[in-house]
Amino acid sequence: MKDWNVLYHYVLDCLKQKLPPYLTYHHWQHTLHVIEMSEFIAREENISNDDILLIKTAALFHDAGFIHINKGHEAESIRLAVKKLPEFGYNDLEIQTIKGLIRATEIPQNPQNKLEDILADADLEYLGTDDFETIGTKLYLELKHYKPDLSIRDWNQIQIDFLQSHHYHTAYCIHHRTMKKEDNLQKLIHSMNYPD
Repeated sequence: MKDWNVLYHYVLDCLKQKLPPYLTYHHWQHTLHVIEMSEFIAREENISNDDILLIKTAALFHDAGFIHINKGHEAESIRLAVKKLPEFGYNDLEIQTIKGLIRATEIPQNPQNKLEDILADADLEYLGTDDFETIGTKLYLELKHYKPDLSIRDWNQIQIDFLQSHHYHTAYCIHHRTMKKEDNLQKLIHSMNYPD
């Protein structure tokens, strides 16, 4: 029997205590948002409760690797999940599924099945929301920790390139997030052409 509630609080407490303070985007609140959105999208996509639990578990771990490393954190997130999940009742097949789900959040995204599509979309769902600018600013501040000379103009170009190459995978996000994502892209392009 899986003990989701105990696992959830264990990992979340680790993230709150151990994630570096300069991670203004890859913060424990981002993990919470991805868990909530992955469950919401999964229900919209008529996924079974058992599979929803696997998606939520992968969402819980998907950025945990940032506790130890920055580059290639997904591999570290997978290592942490593989080490911990047997203690909470997850079997080998479920852990293999969770490994694939975490890998699906790696940029550039390349999900291999419907469950991976859901987590990939939940991770970047904000691109097609009114929160795009606010959340994007958090990512900009985080990146400035690594590249102090990163200008707003350079950052906006990074965002434009990313939005132009990104696409959603689930029917829900394609239908409900693509149009707003396009609006966000056009605003960025406009700001580059007509800076304040």
